[in-house]
Amino acid sequence: MKLLELKKVKKSYTLYGNEKVKVLHDVNLDFENGEFVSILGESGCGKSTLMNIIGGMDSDFEGDVIVQGKSLKEMKETEIDDYRKNKIGFVFQSFNLIPHLSVLENVTIAMQMTAQSEKERNKRALEILIEVGLEDQMTKKPNQLSGGQKQRVAIARALANDPEIILADEPTGSLDQGTSEQILTLLDNIAKKGMLIIAVTHSQKVADRGSRIVHIEDGCIKDDLKLKESYQTTANRKENKSKTLSFVSSFKLALKNMKLKAKRNILVALGGSIGILSVVLMLSLGSGVTNYINDEINASLNPLMIDITKPVKGEEAKLEHPGSETQLEMDPITQVDIDKIKTIKHVSSIEKVSSLNRKSSALFDGKRTDIEQLSTITKSVDKEILKAGNLPNENEILLTAEQAKSLTSDKTYKTLIGQKITVYVNEIDDNNKPVILEKELMVSGVSEQEETFPPSNPSAYIPYSTLENTYSSQKLMLIPLQINAYADNRDNVNTIKSKLEKLDYTSSSTAKILEQVTTYLNIATTVLAGIAGISLLVSGIMILVVLYISVVERTREIGILRAIGARKKDIKRIFFSEAALLGLFSGLIAVFAAVVISFLLNKVLMNSFGVELINLTVGNMLFGIATSTIISIIAGLLPSAKAAKLDPMESLRYE
Repeated sequence: MKLLELKKVKKSYTLYGNEKVKVLHDVNLDFENGEFVSILGESGCGKSTLMNIIGGMDSDFEGDVIVQGKSLKEMKETEIDDYRKNKIGFVFQSFNLIPHLSVLENVTIAMQMTAQSEKERNKRALEILIEVGLEDQMTKKPNQLSGGQKQRVAIARALANDPEIILADEPTGSLDQGTSEQILTLLDNIAKKGMLIIAVTHSQKVADRGSRIVHIEDGCIKDDLKLKESYQTTANRKENKSKTLSFVSSFKLALKNMKLKAKRNILVALGGSIGILSVVLMLSLGSGVTNYINDEINASLNPLMIDITKPVKGEEAKLEHPGSETQLEMDPITQVDIDKIKTIKHVSSIEKVSSLNRKSSALFDGKRTDIEQLSTITKSVDKEILKAGNLPNENEILLTAEQAKSLTSDKTYKTLIGQKITVYVNEIDDNNKPVILEKELMVSGVSEQEETFPPSNPSAYIPYSTLENTYSSQKLMLIPLQINAYADNRDNVNTIKSKLEKLDYTSSSTAKILEQVTTYLNIATTVLAGIAGISLLVSGIMILVVLYISVVERTREIGILRAIGARKKDIKRIFFSEAALLGLFSGLIAVFAAVVISFLLNKVLMNSFGVELINLTVGNMLFGIATSTIISIIAGLLPSAKAAKLDPMESLRYE
């Protein structure tokens, strides 16, 4: 049965220097299963060119090559790859084994692009190695083998995918006579199993061992001599289902390739990690400082509280608020405003807020003290400000320590708690006449200087209703300075703020300052991270250069992989994997270094200032690893494309 047909195959010209030389004239040949054919001829006669054409390595020819009724000329590139993978097995004169792979791995590499599992591949490779007599050598590297053993490995690799055609280029050219006989016997035994063996040789002795000799001279067929009948097929060939090189296999190959240049790759990974380390530390420092400031601010502010004021709409709308020495740039808050705010979704409660500046004083037992600021108590006032006593309830007041000391001769001033004092407020009525408001209040407690943001004068606190009743007693109206609204959940605070803005309300300057501080910190963090990120560009260029060097160094290996059926996408995948691994290792090194550095810096900061400012989160670490990997993959785009475009035939000739 015809397996392979050559019809008027012609390789018209090749270039030697500046001369065009004919290398192959019209060739018409038929081949069958079970033949051991020797293509005999001297160097330059065109026999090697014929082998490359049959093997699908050289498509620049005239005529047609038909395999089992299908023309190579009509095949797409992927079909040619599958043809080399499943139909053809190459045995090269110089063996072309991949030096950093073991004997077993050299045999299984062709099968990694089939649907067989790793267990099936290893089982098949072991069977072949037993067949060629190398079962005890499968863990060795090629440089540990003799020439005959290397050729046996090459034959085993050619047999891995159970091809129908074995193309052997000078299979005994690098071997001594005894070893040559063993290899020829092995090839003859393979032919007896029904395979077509085509051996290219210049040796008549080698040619005489086959079943047929095709003698080529000056690119023409001089003789086609059949020495004996073709061998009968004794077994059915199993068709392997083709697939692309898996990601797992490509990563394994990339790791083995990287081990060859381990020192270089370690240095590249270390270089790349510097940029990632800088970015991660900058982000962690920015996050830590922001969190620290927010925590300090939130210590004096309730995170659920939204302080609301009503912006002025015109010059005539300025409000002379009780207790203010100047006009306030705001409209008065009315009951209508309060009712409107209450109806906003997710507002759980509200409270009125007022503050009197330099208008109040207190009298006790003949001693008087000025109250620089008398503020109404709110839910945001924390009990931590207390030095003694409790927060004020109705008709009670909370004094500062300085105010309490001024009113009593007791150095501890705690005896003042529970005592009644008289509080005076200087005010102006509707007729612009001075009015003194007087109210007897019980001292509920004494407070420390409250740390607020921004800093303010120490406040004495009184319930809003108590102050409101004091004003009412003189027929004066206490207008709220602001309204504090409390959200039912922290997640709803921004939603409420957005709704308030639509209703023409605004938060106080304190909230705006907090937002500005956070914004400035975020900008500073981004700028610092961006400056540190410049080194990422350097590491990307470094990886690009290293991968280009790797392509040059492994040109022959790429040719071997293409010869055994690897597609362009498989070659790309190998170099992509290598780039990704370099990026991954860089990211991991950077994260490890960041963990160590942040731990040491936080320890120093804690001992020196009592605070930790490096907030290294899992998110920052994952960001660093992902960024490093992505940059490396981008850097690997050009080298991997270059590797995939290499001509397989030219790559095999590369030294």
